[in-house]
Amino acid sequence: MPTAGGLYYASAVLAPEGWGPLAAWVTGWSNFLGQLTGPCSVGYALAYMILTAAAIGNPSYVIQTWHIYLTLLLMLFVSGLITMQSTKVIGRINIVGTWINLIALVIFVIWLPVGAVNMPKFQPNDVVWTSKGFVNGTDWPIGFATLMGFLSVIWTMSGYDAPFHLSEECSNANVAAPRAIVMTAQLGFYLGFPVILVIAYCVTDIEDVVAGALGQPMGAKCLQVLGPKAGLAMFAINIVAQYCVELGCIIAGSRVIYAYSRDDALPGSRWWKQVNKHTLTPVNALWFDLGINALLGLLMFASPVAIGAVFSIGAIAQYTAFTIPIALRLTAARDKFRPGNPPPPPAFSTFPCPWNLGRFSKPCGYIACTWVLFIIPILCFPASTGADLNALNMNYTIVIYGGVMACALLWYAVDARKWFKGPRINVEHVIHGDGDEVEEREVIVSEMMSKKDG
Repeated sequence: MPTAGGLYYASAVLAPEGWGPLAAWVTGWSNFLGQLTGPCSVGYALAYMILTAAAIGNPSYVIQTWHIYLTLLLMLFVSGLITMQSTKVIGRINIVGTWINLIALVIFVIWLPVGAVNMPKFQPNDVVWTSKGFVNGTDWPIGFATLMGFLSVIWTMSGYDAPFHLSEECSNANVAAPRAIVMTAQLGFYLGFPVILVIAYCVTDIEDVVAGALGQPMGAKCLQVLGPKAGLAMFAINIVAQYCVELGCIIAGSRVIYAYSRDDALPGSRWWKQVNKHTLTPVNALWFDLGINALLGLLMFASPVAIGAVFSIGAIAQYTAFTIPIALRLTAARDKFRPGNPPPPPAFSTFPCPWNLGRFSKPCGYIACTWVLFIIPILCFPASTGADLNALNMNYTIVIYGGVMACALLWYAVDARKWFKGPRINVEHVIHGDGDEVEEREVIVSEMMSKKDG
């Protein structure tokens, strides 16, 4: 399914007959919300990191909220100038960004334990691996609080569908895109786990890192373990790596907007679906994405919890969109789903087989759906309870995400169902028979398309 529509297209194909447009609409809007909040949430963290570095270098400097917002605007503007370039340039940027993140990871894992100035350098095993090391920053029991902590995990471990949205711009997409999705998840574990171990063993004062004067955990962590100069240097490397992540979020988000706009699924679609004649990329969609993120950044003036809702919305919206096509594949499409098959000779000797998970496909799907159904409600709870709960520390995730999705569904029920026929087909599927190669156009979502579009 090599299309920039990604999850939205998959839901339309896998849904029961007649339900394709609605499945695509719900998945599309949830994925749109998740991708839309990415540049803001990553950019907000990055802006705070930059200003924290300034505060470390100049202890008299006091970070103000408007400083963070102006830094966010500057980053969004500069990032837009970079990511509006041609696909060839963007591809090179992604490669450079990947290497920067890998190098930063290796430096962090080696430098932090070797250069630690605190004594003793490492926490004992019973603190790292048992409840002795738990610091509950909520009013909930430690077990429930631990589950709430998965927000940072699933927010970081997301964006699996980014290769899906870029598949129209890469060669050999039927292999390259799924391979990138699987490698992203695997490398996130193999490379991320050593980072977590280093943080757990080297930290000396968890409360100072999480809620210290700097207000930025990674900056406080580097400063606490390595000292002022070395800590600032390590923190600066993290900032550069984080900026590369920001660029990736912007690119993926712009392709989501572009793909949905081609099917008129978003307000103002006629502008966002235009492709720039010079760069051959959806520049209008990209700047629309950045403009929305600039507006979302204004939430930081309300309260830290309000801007924090952007992180929660991004995580919940993304995982909801990830799970819908998986659930459809396990239920409505369980009899008609066709895994990728190896191409016939002589192509078989030239190209690798199209990707599929084989016998692990269904177990992985059931585990994924069960996990998402379990964890998403937990992430909507506030950290405070009882008398400590007020308007400033309330968790507004369900209100914002639920409100937007409710409006999207209302729009579909009142008007969009009359004209929205699902994603337009832009790929010719090739069917190979026994012996001779037979080519035919497979109209997967024909019942969702008008005769004119067909």
